[in-house]
Parts: sequence; C-alpha cells; structure tokens
Amino acid sequence: MEDELLANSDTVTQTTFTPNATDATTVTVSNGSRFRAGDQVRPGTSREVMLVLSISGNNLTVVRRYGGTPLSALSNGLRLVILGNAALEGDDRPDARQTIRVRRRNFTQIFTAGVEVSGSMLATRLHGVADELDYQMQQRMRELLRDLENCVINGVAPATNPQGSAGVRRTMAGIIPQITTNQCTPGANGIPAGGGAGTDLNEAVLNAALRQVWENSGSRVDTIVCSGAMKRRINAFLTASRTSGPEQTRFRDVVSEYESDFGRARIIMSRWAPGDTVLLLDSTRIDVLPLSGRSFHYKPLATTGDRESGQVIGEYTLEFRNEAAHGLIRGLT
Repeated sequence: MEDELLANSDTVTQTTFTPNATDATTVTVSNGSRFRAGDQVRPGTSREVMLVLSISGNNLTVVRRYGGTPLSALSNGLRLVILGNAALEGDDRPDARQTIRVRRRNFTQIFTAGVEVSGSMLATRLHGVADELDYQMQQRMRELLRDLENCVINGVAPATNPQGSAGVRRTMAGIIPQITTNQCTPGANGIPAGGGAGTDLNEAVLNAALRQVWENSGSRVDTIVCSGAMKRRINAFLTASRTSGPEQTRFRDVVSEYESDFGRARIIMSRWAPGDTVLLLDSTRIDVLPLSGRSFHYKPLATTGDRESGQVIGEYTLEFRNEAAHGLIRGLT
C-alpha cells in the first residue's frame, strides 16, 4: 500500500484575467480542493505572494501583492506553490483532508530450463568437468539469472488477465514500464538539449533529470543504470578536468560514482539496459523477490530411459515502490 503527501502546488487554468494579469483577484486553478482560506501562494518563480481569502470550486479569491511583495503577471499554465497556511487565532479546526492509499501490485514470473544428460555422458570422464549433470545445471542457472535481470529492467505485464493461468503465461512488470512520472528527454519539458545533435548525454541533461526526480519525490537517486555506450558518455564528463604527469604509468578513465547537488549515485552497467536510456533509481525502494520457497533450484524428474533429467526453476517478481522516486532519460545517442 502506498500514499503520498497532500499536494502543495497547482497550476493556473485561465487565459483571460479581469481586469488584467497583474491585478486579477480571481484565479482559476486545476484543483481548488488543494487550497484553503489562509494559504500563502507564490506564482511561479516570482517574488509575489498572494493570500487566499476563499475558494469556490476551482476559483480562488486572493489578495495580490500580499505583505508588499512585488507584483507579477499571471498566465495560463503557471505553477502556484502553496507556501503554507495561516490560521486565525481561536479558529475552529479545518476540515480534515487526506490522500487515498493505493494498492500497488506486480505478479510473479516463472523461469525454468530443462536439463538432460545421458547415461554415457554421466559415466564419461571429461576434461575440465567433474560432473556433467552439475555442469549443465550451473549453465542453465546462469542463463536464468541473465533472463531475470533482463526482465527486471524491461519486462512487461499483460494488459489483461495478469494473474495468468494454466493456459496464460504470467509475466512481471519491469522497471522501465513502471516509470511514468519522471520520463526525461533531452530538449523537452524543462530538460536542456544534450551535446552533439542535441541528444548526446552530458552533465546538463543528467543533472536536470536528477533535479526533476528530487523535486517530484522525497527521495534521492543513489543508483544509475546504463548501457556500455552511455557509461562511456558519463566517463567523458572527466575529459575537461583530466590531467596526467610524466611519472604516471596508469591512465584512468572511469567514473564509478557520480556526485551532484541531488545526491551521490553509483553507476552500474547492464547489458540489458536499452542503448538510448539511462535509469535513475533509488535502490532502497526496489527489491527482486522470490515466491516463498521458489528461489532458483534444481528439481530432478523421474528417470525414463538411459538418462538423468530435471529442471532448474524459480519464480520471482519485482517490488517497485514509490514510482515517483525514480526516473529515466530516454532518446539519447
């Protein structure tokens, strides 16, 4: 179950102001229920503060230039930030407000691989292999761990009947399909253009995305997951400040941890991260968990004929909490 704090901002949804945008005392917003009489409100990044006198639906009646603050012009789509509420002395309690807890869910996915070794192979002494059956088990285990990592990043849950059945396969939703709030693209929605043709990953793009995650949640990104190509882009951040002396015999061109104003994040490469995407994650809110008693294990099957057979099997899911605490940058080159 997840919930969130009551919102402390909203947007203006008004194109015409009476008498004008700097003197209007009636303002239409998207969600009037977010405001209370006595709220101090700041329009955008201006220095003006407005005091809310009353609310009727989505219409606010306000005092402009409250406390002698300098005027500003309102506009459609402008963000209004609620600084806080000032109650009257001896006033009754305000109406109770709360957010609704939401049940988040994901489904387990069964990973399995067959193993079969003939009696002759079991009896043969092979170079470098003490036990052929055990060797095959270990190989299949490595493959399933690879598939699990890939599904944790890229897996998609079905749109209908996600619980699965004997005739419908059950799949988990991975990290990328679950990130909806902080989807960043260079040159769009407040994210600056990147280097090169505008889509190369650079520090300006990365820091803008980290800032967006920080502003939209009470979290800090502590893990950056990317492909090898994007890791080389991050390593290039060092180019301007890299120096070497004549006595140095080792040249270092690796960034394993990135520290910005919005926290310190380790950088992890994954072969399964899309080449145009960088993931910004709070690892304290992510877990990969097996169904009870269903972690990867070998299950021998009944012997039929001159062979030993079985399967490596496991059932796992991704627990992805507080979606707004994570982000991604896509459309990179």
